[in-house]
Amino acid sequence: MTLRQMSGGPLVFSERKRRMNAAELRDKTPDQLREQLLALKKEQFNLRFQAATGQLENPARIRLVRRDVARVRTVLNQKAAQAAAD
Repeated sequence: MTLRQMSGGPLVFSERKRRMNAAELRDKTPDQLREQLLALKKEQFNLRFQAATGQLENPARIRLVRRDVARVRTVLNQKAAQAAAD
């Protein structure tokens, strides 16, 4: 979390979203990956809704979330293929 000041107002904590690392994702279980995928899909829906209503503050976030979804799906597919091969 970072501490930042909102336009003359009080100091506020804001959680900075960062890009997911594929190595971090490979360490997670398939259940954890499915939960993360669900959370990302919800965030993606909310971002699309904000874009449609003109309330989206950071349009680049849509691209980052879309790529994170693809990254999680890729790792899930790799784990499924590895389980099928074993």
